Amino acid sequence: MQADLVAPREMLDFHDARGIDLPHPMTALEGWTLAMRQPLPGVALAFRIRDAISARFGVKRIGGFSGRMDQAPKVGDKLDFFEVERIEPEILTLSERDRHLDVVTCITTHGQRLTITSSVKVHNLFGRLYMIPVAPAHRLIVSALLRRMRRDIRGV
Repeated sequence: MQADLVAPREMLDFHDARGIDLPHPMTALEGWTLAMRQPLPGVALAFRIRDAISARFGVKRIGGFSGRMDQAPKVGDKLDFFEVERIEPEILTLSERDRHLDVVTCITTHGQRLTITSSVKVHNLFGRLYMIPVAPAHRLIVSALLRRMRRDIRGV
């Protein structure tokens, strides 16, 4: 399954795709739920810092990840700060859009492979400056999430 992107690949300002092999197939939503069930240490603090700084520039607070989902989401619902754009067994597309940048995170599964793909289209200078620390932090966070998922799935 090909991941949804916020814009055509050649127009993106940021693109990152990372994945893991699964011991058994799962849906994209199951993958998201497993990844988000418990926030990584330090991520909540990072989001608080992000919100405190970004709010001064008119960026809405996002609050981070709660690890909660009250019911099965549908298109238009919110999963934490993301809006659900697409949900099918093999693909979950989430977005957050504002005047500085648009973000799409897409979880795909194909057989026993799960991939998290994130894409960003920047709209202005603040968006570009914002991505300077966020791009490397994003890569570290997703890598840590996938390592934890692999460990949790295997029960190690």
